[in-house]
Amino acid sequence: MDLQKKLSSLLCLAALICLFSFPLLISAGDVVHDDDSAPKKPGCDNVFTLVKVQTFVNGQEGAEFAGVGARFGTTVGPEKEKAKKTHLTLSDPQNCCTLPKNQLAGDVVAVDRGNCTFITKAVNAQAAGASAVIIINDENELYEMICGPDETDLDIRIPAVMVPKDAGVFLEKLLSGNSSVSVQLYSPERPLLDLAEVLLWLMAVGTVLCASYWSAWSARESAAEEEKLLRRAVEEISDTKSGASSIVDISTTSAVLFVVVASCFLVLLYKFMSYWFVELLVILFCIGGVEGLLTCLVAFLSRWFKSASDSYLNIPVLGTFSYLTLAVSPFCIAFAVVWAVYRNASFAWIGQDVLGIALIVTVLQVVRIPNLKVGTVLLSCAFLYDIFWVFVSEKLFNVSVMIAVASGGDSGEDGIPMLLKIPRFLDPWGGYSVIGFGDILLPGLLVVFSLRYDWLARKGLLAGYFLYTIVAYGLGLLVTYVALYLMDGHGQPALLYIVPFTLGTILTLATKRGELQILWTQGLPERTESLF
Repeated sequence: MDLQKKLSSLLCLAALICLFSFPLLISAGDVVHDDDSAPKKPGCDNVFTLVKVQTFVNGQEGAEFAGVGARFGTTVGPEKEKAKKTHLTLSDPQNCCTLPKNQLAGDVVAVDRGNCTFITKAVNAQAAGASAVIIINDENELYEMICGPDETDLDIRIPAVMVPKDAGVFLEKLLSGNSSVSVQLYSPERPLLDLAEVLLWLMAVGTVLCASYWSAWSARESAAEEEKLLRRAVEEISDTKSGASSIVDISTTSAVLFVVVASCFLVLLYKFMSYWFVELLVILFCIGGVEGLLTCLVAFLSRWFKSASDSYLNIPVLGTFSYLTLAVSPFCIAFAVVWAVYRNASFAWIGQDVLGIALIVTVLQVVRIPNLKVGTVLLSCAFLYDIFWVFVSEKLFNVSVMIAVASGGDSGEDGIPMLLKIPRFLDPWGGYSVIGFGDILLPGLLVVFSLRYDWLARKGLLAGYFLYTIVAYGLGLLVTYVALYLMDGHGQPALLYIVPFTLGTILTLATKRGELQILWTQGLPERTESLF
C-alpha cells in the first residue's frame, strides 16, 4: 500500500475520531423556551417568547432586532400587520428606577438594565403612561426577566421586552440625535414544520444510502476480483489497480476507545473554545473535506475518464497518484478555501454541506464495523455518550457541553463546522436546522454493514437486513424531529432515538431468523486490515 492509501486511511480514521467528538444532536436554531425553574405566580406566569422589534426612522423602515418577552406584563401579539407603530422615547432617568420625569403618553420607553428590579422599571414606565417598556441588557445576549420572591399582586398591563446591548446602543444613538424613532413589537409563531427539517432528513438518509451502495459495490467488486485472482493462483494484488483507500476495521477495543477519546476532546473544546480554536477546526475540516470531495469526485469521474484514472504518476515523497486525481485536486482545494473565506456568508451552508457529506461518505467507505458485536458496542457507547453530554453534563458544568460546543461557545463564531445545516426558510425567526456528523456517521456504519452483508451473502432486498435498517434509521431521525418539536426546539441527542431503532431492528431480525450468531461473530466474509 503506497503513501497515498496510507494517508487516506489515517485521515479517515482521524476523521472518525474527530467527528465522533463533535455534537451528536439535532437543533432548530435559537429560540427562548419556557423555564419551569423560574417562579410563576399570578401576574407573572407568561411563557418566555421571542419578540421582534422593528424600527422606523423618520417614517422609513429601519433595522429589526430580536428581544425576549418577560414573565410579567401583557404579551405581544403574533401579527405584524396588527402591531401599532409607536413612538420610542428614552427614559429620564435612563434606568427608570424612579418615576420618569418625562410624561410618555402612550410611547414605548427604552430603559437601561440595572440599579433596580425589572418589575420596578415596568411599574414606573406604566405609571408614566408608557404603552410598553424595552429594557436594554448590559450584555449582547437575551436574559429571561422573572419576578422576585417578594414581588406579588402584580398589575402590570404593558409588555416588557429585553433587547441585547448592541441593539440598545443602536436605539440610544438614534434617540440622542434629531431622528424620530418608532417601533413595532410583535411575536410571530414558528411553523410546526419547516422545509429545512424535510431537506435535512432527506440529506441525512440520502448520504447513508449513497455511502451504503458505494461501499457494498466496492466490497462485491473486491470479492469478485479476489476470487478471480485466487482461481489464477495469484498471491498478490497490485496496489496500482485500484484508486480506493484500504479498508480499516473497527475493533471492540477501538469502539470503546472512541468514546473515551471523544469525551476528552469534547471537554477540551468546551474549556478552550475560542476564535483561534474554531479557526483550527475550520482548517481540519477543510483538510478532511478536500480528501472526501477528492475521493468522491475521482470515483465518480473515473467512469468517463478511465484512461486518466488508470494512468499513474509517481511523485517523490508523496507517492503515486492517478492523473485524474491530480487534475481534480486543484478544484477540491479551491472549493474548500473559498468556503473557509466566505463561511459566514448567507450561502456558505451549501459549501459546508457539500464538504461534510463528501467527508462522511468517504469515511463510511473506508472505515467499517466487521461484525454486529462491534456495531452493538460502538452504538451503545455512542448512545450513552450522546445522552451524557447533552443532558447529564448540564448538572456537572451548569450548561449542556454538547450544545455549548455546537453553538461555538464564547468564540464569537457561529458554531463549529462539523455540522450539516440548512436555513429555516419558512421560519420568521430564521436560523438553521442542524444535524451533527455523528448522527449520520455512526448509525451509517451499521446501515453500511447490513448492505455489505446482504450483497456478500447474496440476500435479496426483503430477505436481507439493509431495507429494514435504513427504514429504521429514517424513522429514528423522524422521531427525533418530533421530540425536537415537543421540547420547544431544545437541541436533542439524536442517537437517543436513532440507536434503539436501528440497532434494535437488526438485532431483532437476526434473532428471529436464527442468524444472530453469524452476524455477531463472523460478520462480513472479507479479509481486511484490522485497526488493532
